Amino acid sequence: MNKLSTNTESATNETTVADPDTGLIDAVYARHSVRGFLDKEVPEDVLNRLFEIAQQAPSNCNVQPWKVYIASGELKERLKKQMLENTTTGVKSNPDYEYRSDFENEHRVRQVECAIALYTKMGIGRGDKEGRMRAALRNFEYFDAPYIAFIGMDPKFGVPVALDVGMWAQTLMLTMVAFGLHSCPMGTMRNYPDLVREAFDIQDGTKILFGISFGYEDEAVPANETRTTRDDISANIFFRSN
Repeated sequence: MNKLSTNTESATNETTVADPDTGLIDAVYARHSVRGFLDKEVPEDVLNRLFEIAQQAPSNCNVQPWKVYIASGELKERLKKQMLENTTTGVKSNPDYEYRSDFENEHRVRQVECAIALYTKMGIGRGDKEGRMRAALRNFEYFDAPYIAFIGMDPKFGVPVALDVGMWAQTLMLTMVAFGLHSCPMGTMRNYPDLVREAFDIQDGTKILFGISFGYEDEAVPANETRTTRDDISANIFFRSN
């Protein structure tokens, strides 16, 4: 499988791949969470260019707090097997950062609407517990993506700097769209961070925030037809001049 560079510690090689012509606005509207990928590698020069561009993301005082660990090939398969085994055998997750799913009010409405949109495309009914379990397990199969990125940071930074990591991730995902790739940001990838630290020999205290599976979209997968709506900006944006 391709690697981001011949250096296993970090990707530092500059690339000469031609950048695409896709505009920012087009990329924003085209980006969607993909839950089914082709078994197709991304050329190494493209991989490196994706992350070179994402590295331009803003961060507080330019601290660039993100730490990113990308698994492919045998390592990806080993992690997939371990995570699936933990999940199916009831091994308790131990995320570095807790996640709350008990949304209320309009946030709960949007959450439910998202689930309905996805499960409808997948042909999973409201009472189909087995179907929902299969859908959940697809997370730990990385939706068949050839690459899974685990995104972390030094825990001393705290929540405010975690926002910088989010801006980096959005920059990366939009860049992927421009290059004809797609992705799926995955909170479930924080469930078993010790497996990630072991796989990458992480010894500097980095904590895992989330993951991103990515590659070329398999348009034959029904789940990939899912599109979620966005509220009018009046629900979130407030302008005042006095």
